[in-house]
Amino acid sequence: MSRDEQKEVPAARPLPRGRHGLSPDTVRNSQRDRLVEAMLRLVARRGYAATSVPDVIAAARVSRNAFYAQFADKEACFLAVCERDLPQMIDSIYTAASEAGDRWGEALRLGMNAYLRWWQERPEYAQAYFVELPRAGERAVEQREAAYRPFLDMLEALAARARQEDPSLPPLRAAVPRLIVYGTTEFIASEVRAGRVATLTSSAGDLYHSTVALLTAS
Repeated sequence: MSRDEQKEVPAARPLPRGRHGLSPDTVRNSQRDRLVEAMLRLVARRGYAATSVPDVIAAARVSRNAFYAQFADKEACFLAVCERDLPQMIDSIYTAASEAGDRWGEALRLGMNAYLRWWQERPEYAQAYFVELPRAGERAVEQREAAYRPFLDMLEALAARARQEDPSLPPLRAAVPRLIVYGTTEFIASEVRAGRVATLTSSAGDLYHSTVALLTAS
């Protein structure tokens, strides 16, 4: 990494040198957090292919041995980046949707808004997850597939609630949750690639209406 490139990614603050009284677990956790954060910032700015392990080590200010004590390779570190905050994001969706009570449509609207806002407020993470993750190899693709599961479950639960509210609705077609999840993911990826991550929430209405239409279609 050149000096100019190093300036683009501020180096992490290292632990105090010498005797500091910190436990080995605290040291390892600090190193891991700094490596993950350095990987995120580098990939968001330079892309996955152009980011190297030495770049990450330099930005995180840890040793090569410390990196390989935490991760088998660059891909493993990047996958840790992409999965790190997903539980927090899922929680934010459920928290927002819970305000709707029994109204499934309102739960969907609130959850959709929360989902888009979450990515909008984390542009580096959005760039890494939606644009760079598909370029990171087979394990990355498998991880993304696994990450879809909570969203598929949410949509299936919403469809069931919709049919409890309106028994005249036809049965949910099996492919619909996947169509919604895959379509929404690609839509957001296209917005991020186009530099419109700061306006993701402006698409909430369109995504909401298209999702309702698919969930209730005959």
